[in-house]
Amino acid sequence: MSDAHKEHETLIKTPKQLIAVIAAAFIVPILVIVLLTKFVTADKGGTSGLSQEQLSEATAERIRPVGDEGFTLKVAGGPVQLQAGDAVYKAVCATCHEAGLAGAPKVGDNAGWSARIAQGYDTLVSHAIKGIRGMPAKGGNPDLDDVEVARAVVFMANKSGAKFKEPEVKAAASAAAAPASETKTDPGSAPAGAAAGAAPAATAPAAAAPAAAAPATVSADAGKKVYESACVACHGAGVAGAPKFGDKTAWAPRLKKGMDALHASALKGLNAMPPKGGSSASDAEVMAAVDYMAAAAK
Repeated sequence: MSDAHKEHETLIKTPKQLIAVIAAAFIVPILVIVLLTKFVTADKGGTSGLSQEQLSEATAERIRPVGDEGFTLKVAGGPVQLQAGDAVYKAVCATCHEAGLAGAPKVGDNAGWSARIAQGYDTLVSHAIKGIRGMPAKGGNPDLDDVEVARAVVFMANKSGAKFKEPEVKAAASAAAAPASETKTDPGSAPAGAAAGAAPAATAPAAAAPAAAAPATVSADAGKKVYESACVACHGAGVAGAPKFGDKTAWAPRLKKGMDALHASALKGLNAMPPKGGSSASDAEVMAAVDYMAAAAK
């Protein structure tokens, strides 16, 4: 009986021992939690003695993206190269001025140009830029610079008895049109010449070529705008065999060929009509202009 009684005896024999055990059950876990918290939040970056401002700067420095310093925008490349007068003439103006279509004075016809030359250089250039009568603005190519248009006017006029001077190009205008590119600069780097022999930077592998995009579609309004800016010069009055706008009889045999054939003729050029009617419009816009004219003749 004595041995069985001893087996059921506990270590806690007095009230003081019971109190000590209960206190330990609360205190020990709290101490463990406090120690773990201090360990996790311990300062590993050496910022314990920093002020709030310094701490904010240190934090910003740590999270700043890699490689975002030293970048500035610089103008790359030289001044924009504008086309010469003869080049603009061949690409745009020759459509009408080569053969004197739609009332355009033929280049080399001094009699046809004399009255126009008498109006003066500024008036002729203004008419060419803004358009006059059957001639659309800038000959139907809105991408031409005013200086390029002026050069073409001087080229044609001087071939027809005038003695106009070649227009000057403002340096500021050319520099402003130059493309901008992003280059990296390092305040402590050596001059550009010293880095001329440096090895070229590694380039990332070329990405796979994207699949061919479907032809862009444009609205009917875009076709009307192209017609009014370029096509009307000949189709408005039926010049050089061009079917007049709205003339169902003239358009009938052409419509029988189908729209694909009409689109191809407009894009590639046919007889006296140059490719795209001499305009800089996109293929989709030119086809929309053909659709606009064809719809008016149905």
